[in-house]
Amino acid sequence: MKKSPEILIQGGMVCDGTGSEPFEADIGISGERIILIDRSGRRKKKASGASVRVVEARDMTVTPGFIDTHAHSEFTLLADPRAEGKICQGITTEINGNCGLSAAPMSGEALKQREEDLRGYDIRERWGTFGEYFGLLEKRNISMNYATLVGHGNIRACVAGYSKRSLERAEKQRIRALLRKSLDEGAIGLSTGLIYPPGVYSETEELVDLAKCCKALIYTSHMRSESDRLLESIEELIGIAREAGIRGHVSHIKTSGQKNWHKIDSALSMIENAQQEGIRLTCDRYPYTAASTDLDTVLPSWVYEGGADKEIRQLKKAEVRSRIRSEILKEHGGTGYWETICIATVAQERNRWMEGKTLAYIAERKKAHPVDVLMHLLIEEKLRVSAIFLSMNEQNLRRFLSLPYCMIGTDSSARSAGGVTRIGKPHPRGFGSFPRFIGEYVREHSVATLSGAVQRITALPANTFGIFQRGVLREGAFADIVIFDYKQIKDRATFDKPYLKPEGIHYVFVNGVPAVWEGRLTGRRGGRVLRHGGHKATERKH
Repeated sequence: MKKSPEILIQGGMVCDGTGSEPFEADIGISGERIILIDRSGRRKKKASGASVRVVEARDMTVTPGFIDTHAHSEFTLLADPRAEGKICQGITTEINGNCGLSAAPMSGEALKQREEDLRGYDIRERWGTFGEYFGLLEKRNISMNYATLVGHGNIRACVAGYSKRSLERAEKQRIRALLRKSLDEGAIGLSTGLIYPPGVYSETEELVDLAKCCKALIYTSHMRSESDRLLESIEELIGIAREAGIRGHVSHIKTSGQKNWHKIDSALSMIENAQQEGIRLTCDRYPYTAASTDLDTVLPSWVYEGGADKEIRQLKKAEVRSRIRSEILKEHGGTGYWETICIATVAQERNRWMEGKTLAYIAERKKAHPVDVLMHLLIEEKLRVSAIFLSMNEQNLRRFLSLPYCMIGTDSSARSAGGVTRIGKPHPRGFGSFPRFIGEYVREHSVATLSGAVQRITALPANTFGIFQRGVLREGAFADIVIFDYKQIKDRATFDKPYLKPEGIHYVFVNGVPAVWEGRLTGRRGGRVLRHGGHKATERKH
């Protein structure tokens, strides 16, 4: 006997994730699954049973839950599993482990490097493997689905630390073993962060070798350069994908710095020519022209060698600071550069006044040169400073967002409006990316049709990253669903007020659990850990 719905979504305009034309239908949910999609309208008079919760979705759009293809929630989701900033914008699944940094494996120098972050979020547990980490996440009863890549930075640091050198044969074998174990435990692919230590020290051959270990999955990369050597970096990624026979993915694609904005034509031609060659290439992007990452990425890469403690010791040496100053000023001699770097978060209370301020403003207030302020702040904060970088072009952004192979990623950790994860003034993308994409760029600027845009934030990422039975609305699929008013959806988070929730999203279901109901967060958490298995991400009940 066919189940009756426990929740019935009536009369909504359905964009099912496939990219096909929207259609009006009723959708029934029972437990964790969609059990009914009825286009006939016959059930409208039968939905009055006391056991059925009815959502009147007339004049609203019903879509699959949004998939954040570029997240960094490894620690914040352990610290606060509510993840309000992600849930309130319709995100029901995250892809984590990006930019070469993942929750596991975690041992040796890799663990030592992350201790400050763990203590900062008051995370007392320690783990070494993905199996152990996933167990901790499941005990937290998380609010959204969590899938993860293996960070190349993690596995290299576990074996070889943060030294600038080629790997020995035995080390390569140990790294491959760590990668295979991580994939066996459920990771969905490999990521690199080639501007961060220790990824910055890796050779292309090393990356090809590792990519071959997970060729049925995906290789994603924060490339070696997104600015002056952008084209060479895209060439490297394409070469790795070609040689390893793996799907390639450009993380947060951009043309950074005004002198590089013109490179967009060449960059896209390279990607699309490779696609025509048969190489599977995709990308993601957040819908803002400002980037955000660690402040110490401004430093020359040679400063990173040896890990955080050695980097701080280097910064304390007068002769090293002099060399750094000379190299930075040679590259960025004009005063305007420091106006484009804004401090987002610091660890120490005495420096909180700097959050939301540019390095130029801070330097003027301190009567010091911005380079000296930069180095002093990094020493004082033990490198735990994030910054926002104003470096991109609006027209290029719209062009990236119009690409049929470009998905949306927040490039943000999961945060809540209160509690331990509310720190500083982080990038507003953590609360606003998906409503901004739909409201401003799809509705207002027509970078895509609504159904096409929905496909690129649901089914396309599900297929790209191997997420099983999600990303589409069909009978039997998991009930990850978002209901919003297309005329009203918009982001409200700003650089000054980054924790403001968006408008226009009225319902969010995660595995059938209502996380947002009538526009309000319910506090109910229905998320799962999604594990790779048989080339698909599966889940265990908990």
